Amino acid sequence: MENEVPLSGQSGWRFTVRFLVHDRAALAGLVIIGLFLGWGLVEGVMQYIASYTHVASWGWKLLPSDPISLSLKNSLAAPTLSNLNNLFGANYEGQSVLSQLLYATPHDATASVLVVASAIAIGMMIGIPAGYIGGWTDEILMRITDAFLAFPYLVLAIAFSVLLGEGFTTVLLALVLIWWPTYARYFRAQAISLKNRNFVEASKLSGVGPLKIMLRHIFPNSIDPVIAQATLDFGSVILLYSTLAFLGIGLELNYPEWGSMSSLGVSYFPASWWLVLVPGATIMVIVVAFSLIGDRLQDLVAGRLTY
Repeated sequence: MENEVPLSGQSGWRFTVRFLVHDRAALAGLVIIGLFLGWGLVEGVMQYIASYTHVASWGWKLLPSDPISLSLKNSLAAPTLSNLNNLFGANYEGQSVLSQLLYATPHDATASVLVVASAIAIGMMIGIPAGYIGGWTDEILMRITDAFLAFPYLVLAIAFSVLLGEGFTTVLLALVLIWWPTYARYFRAQAISLKNRNFVEASKLSGVGPLKIMLRHIFPNSIDPVIAQATLDFGSVILLYSTLAFLGIGLELNYPEWGSMSSLGVSYFPASWWLVLVPGATIMVIVVAFSLIGDRLQDLVAGRLTY
């Protein structure tokens, strides 16, 4: 115990590189995630340019076709390899399923990143003081957290989305409100396990205040298991966001969403099976990719992987 040192950084880049090299499933997941987030960034920039310049065509310059305008002559066109625009078929209004999938990607990518990042920030601000200070501070903050955890995610998400109103921003806010309690619990548990460690006690004896100790020692040494959980939650956020879109909650006018695309395709299933299966399979692939990375990161943090 005399030689105890902070835990942060034990895994580091060396373990991460070994993990990527030796685990093909995790590497495949990372490639899929990279393509997903990369395209989300590129298409998001194009849509921002379209909004800023008021030239709507900028939003689909990189797509096979306009994902919004009607093309009834192409209505319910089946998937074909000979035409990129109809690679995944077309919907009832003749809009390319591929173009709509690509056009909707920025919203799903933004939702996953912003919701998880915001939930971590809120969870840290609540969980670390609760665990480190203890007493009534812990009691009050954790009872508030338990109140949010007492209800199923989907029920709370629907309730908050209805109360806050329509729109992408309000759905993100609703998702953040239901996601932060999990991270508050994670940070609290880490703070309790770390607050009596020798390097924390040494800081106290040196006259370092509680706030600096929480920021300099508790938070950095709590982040590894939180990042592993966050990687899993990226996929979970996309799944719940798509579920809300499937139910018609929080939709923006004339903006396709993966969940709403599946919902609209149910009326034409099984004859036009691609309207349901293609967006559903896209959601599944992204969620599984995040799960592959998250599972391996949790194994690394727990020390269950050796090379």
